[in-house]
Amino acid sequence: MAREKFQTLTEQMFYILLSLRKELCGADVMARVAELTDGRVMIGPGTLYNLLDSFLNAEMIEETAVEGRRRSYQITSAGEQALLAEANRMETLLADYQRLGKEGGSA
Repeated sequence: MAREKFQTLTEQMFYILLSLRKELCGADVMARVAELTDGRVMIGPGTLYNLLDSFLNAEMIEETAVEGRRRSYQITSAGEQALLAEANRMETLLADYQRLGKEGGSA
């Protein structure tokens, strides 16, 4: 069975979608992700615009404004669903880690 393209999100994907809960242009998305993560997650322009294009094609974001070369985007309901699914997946991972941490790590 083929894995769905956005079944899980990378950190960069997660923070781009999280940032786009507010309408932003690409440069502002890069700055917002760096701000949200205290510089831990950095996204270069090539990666950003590749992911934005993929998100647009998957209808997870929409283009909201075009001013010359500057384009703005915002998350759609499909993007919100993907973001929520990823947050739930991460909560499950954390719960497993915490449960197994209490049991001890020996095999």
